[in-house]
Order: sequence, then structure tokens, then C-alpha cells
Amino acid sequence: MTKQDDKIKLLNLIKYPIITDKTTKDIENNIYCFAVDKYANKLKLKKAIEYIFDVKVKKINTLNSPPKIKKIGKFKGKKSRHKKAIIKLYNQYTINLFEDN
Repeated sequence: MTKQDDKIKLLNLIKYPIITDKTTKDIENNIYCFAVDKYANKLKLKKAIEYIFDVKVKKINTLNSPPKIKKIGKFKGKKSRHKKAIIKLYNQYTINLFEDN
């Protein structure tokens, strides 16, 4: 594996930030939530966040969301599940999720 392949794999671990009322309040405390790859572990997530956003990670918590059942008429199915990573940064670092106009 080359370094270029490793960087691409790190970029693909983080899918998107999770923006809700609770997570926007947590941004003031340097806590960010991201939807990540199901098979990512904490060490790889730490490397990916530090590489992408150029910050230092203090703590990472992860959780797997349970599959949700959806019904359309008589058919039942499951929505895709994702893994959520809650990332706490050191005080001097921040991530700018919202672009300033």
C-alpha cells in the first residue's frame, strides 16, 4: 500500500457531520458528531479526524445505531444503519462546520 492509498482510506471513513439541536449545543464544548463507516475503529477515526481537519483529538466515543423498521403498505424493510462517532477536541482546536458568508 502506498501513502496515497492510506490517505484515501482515511478520507472515506468520515461520511458526514450529524447536525441536530443537541449537537449544535455541544459544538460550544468542542464536541462534534460524525456518521462514520460501520467498520471503523477508534484509532483509525482519530487518524482520519486529525488528518482531515488538522486538529488534536482528546477523546472518541462510538456507537452503532440500531436498524429502524419502515413499512410501506404491506411491505416491511429496514433502513440502513450507521455508526456515530462523538469526538471531543482539546480546547485550543475547533472545526468549522458552517461556512461564513
